[in-house]
Amino acid sequence: MEIRKVGVVGCGLMGAGIVETCARAGYQVTVREVNQELLDRGLARIQRSMERGVKKTKLLAEDRDAAWARIHGTTDIKDLAGCDLVIEAIIENMELKKKVFRELDELLAPHVIIASNTSSLCITEMASVTKRGDKVLGMHFFNPVPVMPLLEFVRTILTSDETMATAREFGASLGKTMVTAKDTPGFIVNLLLIPYILDAVRMVENELATREDIDTAIKLGLNHPMGPLTLLDFVGLDTCLFIADAMFDEFKDPKYAAPPLLRRMVLAGYLGRKSGKGFYDYSK
Repeated sequence: MEIRKVGVVGCGLMGAGIVETCARAGYQVTVREVNQELLDRGLARIQRSMERGVKKTKLLAEDRDAAWARIHGTTDIKDLAGCDLVIEAIIENMELKKKVFRELDELLAPHVIIASNTSSLCITEMASVTKRGDKVLGMHFFNPVPVMPLLEFVRTILTSDETMATAREFGASLGKTMVTAKDTPGFIVNLLLIPYILDAVRMVENELATREDIDTAIKLGLNHPMGPLTLLDFVGLDTCLFIADAMFDEFKDPKYAAPPLLRRMVLAGYLGRKSGKGFYDYSK
């Protein structure tokens, strides 16, 4: 199946990145948000991102203008009716995601693929509320979407070969390197990443080393671009806590149990870069 028009539900950090990436690849993109304020904020985020691309000479001004012309924002989910692929990118809440999947299933033509950008939740559960389980999969992009080359597909026991083939063609058209995982919490990347990050938090909690020494040791000893605590601040402490809780609920394995320090920092509003403070202070 040929994909010409892409729909995105949610224009937050990830949704905006997906919209920009698809528009820059030549697709007509309709993005839906729940209200005009959130939509305006998301569209402004896309404009700023593309402007940075122009300033860094990663994007030509005429290509920026052409991509922007292909983006249509809306607060009415019915405007997604003509799409060939719809990617859900709302908050990590299963009940809200299933509500969106039900609405999309009723709205979209039978051949349309529905994907979720979830980083941890069960794709099969989302597919179960539709009548097109064979056309549902996970498309897990990474932040910032226009820059990060990886696209992680999540295939359920219902997803058809045809759907996967179409998804791979779409991913290739975006210039992404693709990997495929089974529908299990964390998929590939987060299944490995979350225990690593939680162990770094435990090291701080138990005063085994300073945050700076932990990050420096990993950067220089393992040649990582950033240490685990800097990475945690970048991803968001609340996001990592949510993923860890989802994985622990599924596996009941202590290695996925969030340390008390992480939970308390989230309760205190120390979410990382997006809140101005996490393990490091970004307020300046």
